[in-house]
Amino acid sequence: MKEPNKGGGFWNNLRHGGMPSAIASIRGGESAQQTAQQMAFIRSLMREKRRPEVLHTPLSELETIVFDLETTGFSSQHGDEILSFGAIKVVGEEIMEDDCFYTLVNCQTSIPANITELTGITEEMCKAAPSLIDGLHNFMSFVGKRVLVAHASAHDKSFLNAALWKTSKVQLTHRVLDTMMLARWLEPNRGQYTLDELLTVHGIPICGRHNALEDAKMTAKLWVSYLREISLHKQVETLGDLYAYLSRT
Repeated sequence: MKEPNKGGGFWNNLRHGGMPSAIASIRGGESAQQTAQQMAFIRSLMREKRRPEVLHTPLSELETIVFDLETTGFSSQHGDEILSFGAIKVVGEEIMEDDCFYTLVNCQTSIPANITELTGITEEMCKAAPSLIDGLHNFMSFVGKRVLVAHASAHDKSFLNAALWKTSKVQLTHRVLDTMMLARWLEPNRGQYTLDELLTVHGIPICGRHNALEDAKMTAKLWVSYLREISLHKQVETLGDLYAYLSRT
């Protein structure tokens, strides 16, 4: 039988480091392979062009993923990172309560005390959480090719883009709708457009703020509230119609 390669890997670790070292080398290889597969999936998903046919989808049938991120701060360009992902699926005006996603992320950076106080997320919790590539891969798997919805989406998009570039050297190509933009269009005379303000105005109970999943669920209720308003008062039937109206604001 051919002698195993002495240069490295499992057999070399087994010879020099014993079984634990050999197993570690296998796990390291498996981890690298898994990461490569995750990167390939994310890159493949981002290569999907924005399908023009989705613009003809009636809003009553549109599948969306309403999401929120908790982060260590407000600047993805100056070292702040994602702490958690939260998301829920909505089909038309139906919120799929059992079809949701949540994960913490091992952010590899210190969490300011005020962020821990705001979110309830501690560094100890993050140390036991999945890596950024794991969390991002699982989130994007949940999203698939659906349209994304968020409130004040610029913040979330900047952090998603930073994470996608850091892990996979790609940028977000999904369509993103912003409930703040919808509010500005439908309620142009309102003084504030914060999530708390709009939830209160629409009679949506505020519970568990600054938890990514709970914020996503409340934003989903706001999104559905606006969809109902649009269907009653505006000549907007499809996603393309909605983009056309929003482009005028």
